[in-house]
Amino acid sequence: MLDTDSLPDLPRAERVKTLDSWLGGLLADAAAGTPPPRQHRGGPPPRVGTEGIALVAVGSLGREELPPYGDLDLVLVHEGRPEVAAIADALWYPVWDTGLRLDHSVRSVAEAVAVASTDVKAGLGLLDLRLVAGDADLAARLRTATRASWRQSASRLLPQLRDLRRGRGRQLGELAFLLEPDLKEAYGGLREGQILRAIAAAQLADDPADEVEQTYAFLLDVRDELRRRAGRPTDVLVRQEQRPVAESLGLADEDTLLREVSLAGRRLAFVADETWRRVEAALVRRPRGRYRRVRREPLADGVVRQGDEVVLARDARPTADPGLLLRAAAASARAELLLSPYTLKVLAVHSPPMPEPWPADIRWSFLRLLASGQPAVAVLEQLDQEGLLGRLLPEWDRVRSLPQRHPWHRFTVDRHLVEAAAAAAELTHDVDRPDLLLVAALLHDIGKGWPGDHSVVGEPIAAEIGTRMGFSPADVAVLATLVRHHLLLPATATRRDIDDPATIDRVAATIGHDPAVLQLLHALAQADGAATSTSAWSPWKAHLVAALVARVQARLGSVPAAEPQPVLHPTEPQVSASGQDTAGGAGAEAAVTVGIADVAGGQQVTIGATDRPGLLSTSAGVLALNQLDVRAAKSSVEDGRATLVFAVHPRFGRAPVPEILADGVRAALEGTLPLAARLHQREADYRQHSVRIAPPRISWHNGEVSGDATGIVEVRAADQAGLLYRLTAAIAEEGLDVTSARIETLGGDAVDCFYVCNPSGSPVDADQRQRVEAALVTATRGTQEVEHDAAVHVGTDTPN
Repeated sequence: MLDTDSLPDLPRAERVKTLDSWLGGLLADAAAGTPPPRQHRGGPPPRVGTEGIALVAVGSLGREELPPYGDLDLVLVHEGRPEVAAIADALWYPVWDTGLRLDHSVRSVAEAVAVASTDVKAGLGLLDLRLVAGDADLAARLRTATRASWRQSASRLLPQLRDLRRGRGRQLGELAFLLEPDLKEAYGGLREGQILRAIAAAQLADDPADEVEQTYAFLLDVRDELRRRAGRPTDVLVRQEQRPVAESLGLADEDTLLREVSLAGRRLAFVADETWRRVEAALVRRPRGRYRRVRREPLADGVVRQGDEVVLARDARPTADPGLLLRAAAASARAELLLSPYTLKVLAVHSPPMPEPWPADIRWSFLRLLASGQPAVAVLEQLDQEGLLGRLLPEWDRVRSLPQRHPWHRFTVDRHLVEAAAAAAELTHDVDRPDLLLVAALLHDIGKGWPGDHSVVGEPIAAEIGTRMGFSPADVAVLATLVRHHLLLPATATRRDIDDPATIDRVAATIGHDPAVLQLLHALAQADGAATSTSAWSPWKAHLVAALVARVQARLGSVPAAEPQPVLHPTEPQVSASGQDTAGGAGAEAAVTVGIADVAGGQQVTIGATDRPGLLSTSAGVLALNQLDVRAAKSSVEDGRATLVFAVHPRFGRAPVPEILADGVRAALEGTLPLAARLHQREADYRQHSVRIAPPRISWHNGEVSGDATGIVEVRAADQAGLLYRLTAAIAEEGLDVTSARIETLGGDAVDCFYVCNPSGSPVDADQRQRVEAALVTATRGTQEVEHDAAVHVGTDTPN
């Protein structure tokens, strides 16, 4: 007689062995105790014993993973045994008498295969079948037949399996981020390991790697201990069972247990997600029976798109290019794609250590990655799973999968920080320093990985990280302040009287009476709340915080000042291109000069030419045509000669050639280079993928102008190739001249200020403003439908 009381306490392998032995005895007794049918005259003798009959286990018992209080999933397979019904009754009743839960069926091989080919759950279970007792040849034939059927039906059954997985994720959430996770059915739970093996059985992926199997085995151990402690069949790791389960597994405490479970769930979910992407691609190709050539598109220097993923270019040199890692990550997020698994492995193995402090171009790539918003979340998870994020930010490992017990929090600490940065990307148009906002959002809770008040502890950690990233001392101080006081506004707004002058004075004093810090703290509070939950950031709380900010701003009596643009000094001309000056009249000779100098993070291009309408727009267009991204710009005019200075970065690593730039500007000004058409074709060739996080923000500041300008229009928009050209051309299309401009790119955002005037000297009226705003919005979306020729009136800018 089976001792069911002792079964839960047995080790898993011994529990399975005990059940196998007992079930084998039951089958032998049932077969021996059932009278055989009468032999027909001239027919073969009836089969006896277990000939032509096999008891196979499926499900967890088939996988030899049966947990305490688990169901017995059994199939009685038969061939040429008319008395199988009587044998089955003699087998099942003793099982029921023990109180064990039984899921049973009686099938011939053909019947089992037919069910498996139409029912995805039955097919999945039969993939795990294992002979318990009886006819081994019969069981082997069933195993071969069901696996062949699974492979043949994969294109029809796997999409159903994918939908079931997604449904479980929506219903139960992600194992990695739940305080009381369902170890079996949650997204990233034990089901993932079983499905990975099923995909391998369909020959659409390799068998799960050893580290995946070890992760899966850890979750099995947790479930076994949970059921032992609970004394019943359950898969939900409830709060009251976490400490005893942790102690049974030799872990320090319940937080350590939850963190290990989170890490396991994230790994299984990540590997499963990568595998499903491969499966879906294979299923799309399989019906055609042939492979189509996959187009490769350049995305950044050393980075290309290949199909629906991002890979390294053939000439990329990961061992000698420390910036390649973040360039590839940023390009992936901006294109809303993922890095290929092979590329991730290459970068993990061959990427050199990051120089300290980070060079400007590496920091810029990191900011562009964060500025991509929600698409960056998946890319950062890729970096994290390959250990690359920990290399970039060694402090990250302290918060990795760290649980947060407050019910308001939807995520672990590290995922909360990533989600906060994604939420901050939607607010970058509302602040003057989007780069500091993005980094502060990513680091605001970094102190939770250490004992003590996380805001206080996190302040010096954020300062150290900011210094390592290459921010200036002033910027590092702001970052540290943002981390230290990221709870100041919501805590004050909800716990203090915001109409009390003392409250306003205390907030102003805490932020050092700095309006820029106030602006950033407001955006950071919104991002933090959005990444936490709707309970943590309700409309009423948002209203209170905004009211507090308005009162503090009124007390400070000033508006935030943007960081001064990079210092740009004109470079001596290296080449000159002469041509006919159409602006200056027939016969007037014009010379376009270009000088190039290497500076931190890229090159500086100086363009000199006779001052004329269209020079700024034309020069910016030529730079974009030569795949040079403008990050900052300024100009000056003296004695009718304009000097434009651009800080540029080659998008694909090819340094600018001064002769080509000079000839391009000259030809565009003369009208022999159809600049707008060529740019439109360039964008079509490279199919730019820009993440639309938020619409552009356009504002006018007419009270702050002097000189010839009659208005200032400020545009905050997602950075993209050719943006400066399209913006200035759009302004000119509406009849305004640009007399001066301040151009700056911070991470993934362009903040461009244009000093404009009407050629007639009249003020910019409301109707004209509306038309300009509409044109600028269109310009931020890509190449304009309206062709702009070289005669557009865009005035050269003068020093600010």
